[in-house]
Amino acid sequence: MAFVSQSHRAPNESYTFASRPRPVENRSKYREPPSEQTHSNYGNIMYDRRVVRGNTYAQLIIPTTAQPDPVEAQRQQENRRRAIARKRAREQFRPSTPEALQGRKHIDVQTELYLEELSDVIVATDVECQTDAFLDKPATPLFIPAKSGKDVETQIEEGELFDFDREVQPVLEVLVGKTIEQSLEEVMEEEELACLRAQQRAFEELRNNELAEVLRLQEQERRRSEEKGRRIAQQKEVLKKEKETAEKIAARAYTQQYLADLLPAVFTSLRSHGYFYDPVEKDIENHFFPWLMAEVNNSLEKRYTARELLDTIIHDVTRKRLKMFKELETQ
Repeated sequence: MAFVSQSHRAPNESYTFASRPRPVENRSKYREPPSEQTHSNYGNIMYDRRVVRGNTYAQLIIPTTAQPDPVEAQRQQENRRRAIARKRAREQFRPSTPEALQGRKHIDVQTELYLEELSDVIVATDVECQTDAFLDKPATPLFIPAKSGKDVETQIEEGELFDFDREVQPVLEVLVGKTIEQSLEEVMEEEELACLRAQQRAFEELRNNELAEVLRLQEQERRRSEEKGRRIAQQKEVLKKEKETAEKIAARAYTQQYLADLLPAVFTSLRSHGYFYDPVEKDIENHFFPWLMAEVNNSLEKRYTARELLDTIIHDVTRKRLKMFKELETQ
């Protein structure tokens, strides 16, 4: 395990685990370049002192006081100092963007193929893992099985089990037989492979010929289908033109029959609505009658004005005479 941990003994004879707090590194809003690789210190749990390997069924639970190993703590501190030094050296030699000119500043620009939504909120997830407290392995085994049975020994003299001069012949016969048999099998295998290759070549030639014939038949069928499609399209076009011609002839005949009685009716309707008129009559109605009416209105207006003037004079004379008569009566 690569992390630095501390085990504290609680009063109730149980262990609690606490990890040393570490600062969170400043993470960028963008992805790290592919060339940058973050190195992490990994540890092998098989070499942890708290892990006991082997049979643990017969071990007794003996509460012991966990004492930190000073050598292990010193080694962990040394590894941590080396990791910090490597990180500082890597940050120093890492290529960075030059400083901006005076009066200017750098801004973040997206260079990916797809735009990403920029935000200052960094989604972070905290994950915790609590490991169980391991017991220290005792120095002496807790259980040693008792000895049972009798001890027996056997003495074998030289030459009692194997005589080379006498027993090497069947071994050599087996070796030579196996070698010859393997050689014959290899020769037969080569002949069989050559026969298989010849059959494969013949099969490939036959298959290539059949594929060529299939391609020729497919091309012939394609040409026939295209020719059939063109003939069908031409026949459809001919039928369409014949249908259009028949519709035009029928429309022309219907139009002629309809317009035969329409022309007199139109002229009659236009004549009744005044579209066909006598020029003299039209001139009299549009010019002479308006002038005549205007002249009559002028004459009548002059006559009406003269009458009003006469009435006004008579009224003034009458009023003056009445006034004179009243003066005479008062005298």
